[in-house]
Amino acid sequence: MKKILCAATALILAFGLTACGSGTGAPASSGQTAAGTSAGTSASGTAAPDSAEGNENAGPGRENIAAGSAANITPGSADATDAAEFSPALDTSTSCRINVAGSYKNFEALESAFIRFNEYYPDVELSFTRLDDYNHVISTALEGGSAPDIYVSYSWMMGRGEYAPVFEHAENLADPSLSLDLECLRPNILTWSGENDLRMIPVFSTTYGMMVNLDLFEKEGLQIPTTREELAAVCDAFREKGFSSPVMGYNGTSASTSSFLYSLAYPYFCKTVSDDPAAVEALNRLDPAAGEYLRPALEMALGFVEDKFIDLPLCTETFEDGYEAVIMRFFEGDVPMMICSGDTVSGTRKREGQSEAFTKNPFRYCFMPVPVTEDGGVFLDLPSLEFSVNKDSESLAMCNEFMRFLVTPAELGNMAEIKRLVTPTKNLSFDSVYAPFGEVPADMVVSPEEFGLTDDPVTQLRAAVIAVANGEMTIDEAVGETWAAE
Repeated sequence: MKKILCAATALILAFGLTACGSGTGAPASSGQTAAGTSAGTSASGTAAPDSAEGNENAGPGRENIAAGSAANITPGSADATDAAEFSPALDTSTSCRINVAGSYKNFEALESAFIRFNEYYPDVELSFTRLDDYNHVISTALEGGSAPDIYVSYSWMMGRGEYAPVFEHAENLADPSLSLDLECLRPNILTWSGENDLRMIPVFSTTYGMMVNLDLFEKEGLQIPTTREELAAVCDAFREKGFSSPVMGYNGTSASTSSFLYSLAYPYFCKTVSDDPAAVEALNRLDPAAGEYLRPALEMALGFVEDKFIDLPLCTETFEDGYEAVIMRFFEGDVPMMICSGDTVSGTRKREGQSEAFTKNPFRYCFMPVPVTEDGGVFLDLPSLEFSVNKDSESLAMCNEFMRFLVTPAELGNMAEIKRLVTPTKNLSFDSVYAPFGEVPADMVVSPEEFGLTDDPVTQLRAAVIAVANGEMTIDEAVGETWAAE
């Protein structure tokens, strides 16, 4: 008998964070070419609008991939069923319990994996527990008598004293004896604790970009822009056709929120410093002079407002949040481009049916990098949510077996499709909404995990973007000594 239990510390989970853009979210239209192209709450870039359905990445903020990583990404439409069939390594009559802890309010994607794992091990009871205030209680939970067997972890936790237990209790998932298929993962989003020491494995990845209404472009006879020059021309054309703000996005007014300008600035910022170790080192230690490294990204993002790509006051007035409000406004069908994070895109499929406008007049859409340069957009490839295994678990062998089952292109692709986030595997073909990211050139893909940028400077960038966007300080002030004093 299959046994799937849902335990909850504060809430009993309904396992169901809805997933991706529906079948209507089709691949790029004939006018679209694939060029250039990601948030959670890790200081390195996951600092995006929190989803109402539970943003696991509730730390400072970051996203990832790495220059040269395009060679590790498979575009197209490979079939997940082509993967080798999982073969159990343990006694299939084993009876034990595995509890996974995290902060999602709903986790249907994981529940689906539980069901499939039970086809091989029917007497293993799998449950998910939501911990309120997860980031502040997970260390304590791991030190207690009812510690989870598998738990959510984030790369931004590494090196922070309060999260030491997260890594002290974690199994080394790179141990060859575990036989995990690490080769199926994009190497640039793996966070290593040391040589051959991997304490967490990404289950989802994410990025920043813009949702594009493909049918609206086609209706207006316009091509999907792939460079900044093309974007400028498209915005001019849409304004002439009566669209006051061709590009829209959520603009928060406090440091605890986010802004579409941050979604623009963060990937570009990473690109500008990714090949400069001295700059990264100065930024990581918050050198007062390092604020200047923020200037190009701030100027680029503010240029979207100055060049009238976006009506900032209108966006500030329109959106109450960067998740539900952004999705529902986009589904009205009259917004050509909506800047947001992958976490926001994850809520689109469910809301297609909740939007009266979209139900009456569905349209094709995709999520793609914002073309902020003449070489296209930057694909900031970041892990969104990662799993660690508690090495002190009474069910350790079965926990490792579950991870071996999970870490495959088929299983991770299936979870990503259900959740409508980006798969951490090299094959990005599981959801056509994200297809443009699979075509990004290698030199336009960057990952903080790969070039060493920590969360602290990204947190400062986020605060600077919001302050500049809302007129609280100038760019000169934002990159001056105040940048590291916030």
